Amino acid sequence: MSPAPARKLRVATTSLAGCFGCHMSFLDIDEHLFELVELIEFDRSPLTDIKEVGPCDIGLIEGGVCNAENVHVLREFRRNCKTLIALGACAVNGGLPAQRNHLPLSECLREVYQFRPGIANGQIPNDPELPLPLDKVRPIHEVVRIDYFLPGCPPSGPAIWKFLTDLIAGRTPRLTGGLLHYD
Repeated sequence: MSPAPARKLRVATTSLAGCFGCHMSFLDIDEHLFELVELIEFDRSPLTDIKEVGPCDIGLIEGGVCNAENVHVLREFRRNCKTLIALGACAVNGGLPAQRNHLPLSECLREVYQFRPGIANGQIPNDPELPLPLDKVRPIHEVVRIDYFLPGCPPSGPAIWKFLTDLIAGRTPRLTGGLLHYD
């Protein structure tokens, strides 16, 4: 591994519409986490429980964009991160959440809330506390500029480790061989 940079890079992570599997793969870098914290400082991340992103060198964002809150979080990330990485299939192309895109949103909401046994009043929720759903689930590059795409569902821990260490060392990340796969 290359020597530590002159200063630790700040890295933030977050999840939009997805399953959180990319963050689980991030944790699958296992003992490399100890090496990573020698090179970086975490900002907003489930690992830190920091809620607001500050100025960061690298942002990793998983999940597609399915509601107004996702748009807000994504735009805030883009403003605060010098380099933004779309992590996983949902961020790259909408992934599984985008499977609803072939149906009108109103039909999806009716099916979920009005025609399901056990739903108390059969009404579609309409509360100002709930984020407004978008008509379609979007990959994040349709909302903001993305610097790198790391595909996979999810990308493996070793792929994330190689990608990050290349980036931290100032190299263009290159995944070869078995590191890039689609399970």
